[in-house]
Amino acid sequence: MPETLSGIVGVTLTFVLAGLVKGVAGMGLPTVAMGVLGIGMAPHKAAALLVIPSLVTNVWQSSFGRRLLRVLARTWPMLSVAAITTWMAAGLLTGRGADTGHLWLGSALVAYAAATLANFRICVPRRHEPWLSPAVGATTGIISGATGVFVIPAVPYLQALGFEAAELVQALGLSFTVSTLALAAGLAGHGAFPVGALEASTLCTLPALAGMSLGQLIRSRVDARTFRRLFLICLLGIGGELIGHSLLE
Repeated sequence: MPETLSGIVGVTLTFVLAGLVKGVAGMGLPTVAMGVLGIGMAPHKAAALLVIPSLVTNVWQSSFGRRLLRVLARTWPMLSVAAITTWMAAGLLTGRGADTGHLWLGSALVAYAAATLANFRICVPRRHEPWLSPAVGATTGIISGATGVFVIPAVPYLQALGFEAAELVQALGLSFTVSTLALAAGLAGHGAFPVGALEASTLCTLPALAGMSLGQLIRSRVDARTFRRLFLICLLGIGGELIGHSLLE
């Protein structure tokens, strides 16, 4: 956690904003938190702060619904491979590749925002899932380990599986939960998630939950498509800022 008052206020407001986005859109907490925090701190430090807020909110999200076992039975190949590769790739955030962390994080945000704004959609036939799910899991794990962002390509892939709305929410929650746990284990293995970071991450959960509650209250009062578009445009800007920051270093 930052030691200055301005730094603490900035982190607190970031998690309120990230929670609000998740409350309205059903996702986006790690993406927003990593994007905003990554501007002012090393990506592995930002990733350490978001572990507990991401875990709590995604366990909450995945626990609602009556088809959890059905969703898990269909997604476990992707989830298990994503967990292993995220854990293995976490060194990219803390090791020699850490110097390019802002570049990879910014690139991931820009790619996700641009693809979503372009309404990029795919449909995956059921017969291709046995080989495609592990491949998507591996790719997601590498990107998650390098950037702390769990959305590429897991989110577009899960959206392409034809889940019902409630099942998709649970599938996304499961995916983010597994990736969060794996990233936390990977960071801990590289000494980037000490007790102090755990305490700071736990404190960040309160503003995240407050923002999420606020987002759920205003969800029915805003146009979801307009909000989502503004959110994605902001991600493009944040991603561009991170890329520019990395190239100028």
